[in-house]
Amino acid sequence: MRVTHLSLTDFRSYESAEIEFGPRVTTLVGRNGQGKTNVVEAVRYLSTLSSHRVAADAPLIRAGAERAVVRARVEKAGRSLALEISLNPGKANTARIGRAAAKPRDLLGTLRTVVFAPEDLALVKGDPAGRRQFMDELIVALQPRLAGDLSDYDRVLRQRSSMLKTAKNARGDLTMLDIWDEKLAEVGGRIVAARRAAIAALSPYVKSAYAAVAPDGGDCRVSYATSLDSPEALAADATAATIAARLLERLGELRPKEIERGVTLAGPHRDDLDIALGDLPAKGYASHGESWSCALALRLGSYDLLTADDGPDAGDDGEPVLILDDVFAELDSGRRAALAERLSEASQVLITAAVAEDVPDGLRGEVLTVTKGEVTVGG
Repeated sequence: MRVTHLSLTDFRSYESAEIEFGPRVTTLVGRNGQGKTNVVEAVRYLSTLSSHRVAADAPLIRAGAERAVVRARVEKAGRSLALEISLNPGKANTARIGRAAAKPRDLLGTLRTVVFAPEDLALVKGDPAGRRQFMDELIVALQPRLAGDLSDYDRVLRQRSSMLKTAKNARGDLTMLDIWDEKLAEVGGRIVAARRAAIAALSPYVKSAYAAVAPDGGDCRVSYATSLDSPEALAADATAATIAARLLERLGELRPKEIERGVTLAGPHRDDLDIALGDLPAKGYASHGESWSCALALRLGSYDLLTADDGPDAGDDGEPVLILDDVFAELDSGRRAALAERLSEASQVLITAAVAEDVPDGLRGEVLTVTKGEVTVGG
């Protein structure tokens, strides 16, 4: 799988741009603020319908423009596909696959990407929200239909939390809260089951990737940390239905506390990804270099898992496009060399760097220079 052409209209700093990508490795070089990350951000958006830099769409639209459009030509399993997404502030975004109109969600799974960026250090050192987002992006890459469950869960959680805030004045009638409990547990059970399966599959790849980029760094392990405390729900073979039943039970147990505090205290939104080095949690114990290696192992492990994925949603070519956004300046020479060797067989790698010399010679590939939103061939 690879992106061969990218077209931008009023996206970020680009009024208009047409960019060709050659096979294997492309490095976009430019000083900070010139627009190189905007290019890979657009590729990422077509893949996930989100940015790795901002939470909302508004900053992605060029100042003064009415909308932004991202188009790409993707080669996948011997076929060429045209993908398009239009970002429309104040209105629903629209999409096209080929010549046919589509829902934006239909794009999910067509183009797979894995992005490693400086912000990923927060996966190890930051709050659980970033790690939950990492897991949710992974399960949607593996099973795009789960995007609907995640959207439904957020909606139900908001409704239930709003009802909890007013429950003290409900005069004992909590019938509607019971209904929202059932819906939250049903959808939440599917999400937790998918996350746990994905992390179990990811774990050996993370261990292998960490050993490759930090050969003297010990053992990096990942596991799913749930807000449920039932042996049945925690069992390795627990089904979505089993997890949902335990979540519903747990919500009942916690209801007095939830009404008192006005928040939902159990469910996927309270879970976490545990990252450990040896027997110690990486957060708080890992050095800066070890934390970088853990973050990189999470992304490389995701890349390897998606490449190996042969599930029904993978299609004929599940290997993702790997995006390395301004990370080489953060890595020492040993980790740079290890990463370059690790990616020697990747189908497509898109790299951004302030200077070409930050990128190992064997991984630099074709160089595109980005200057004030203009992309030219050569360094």
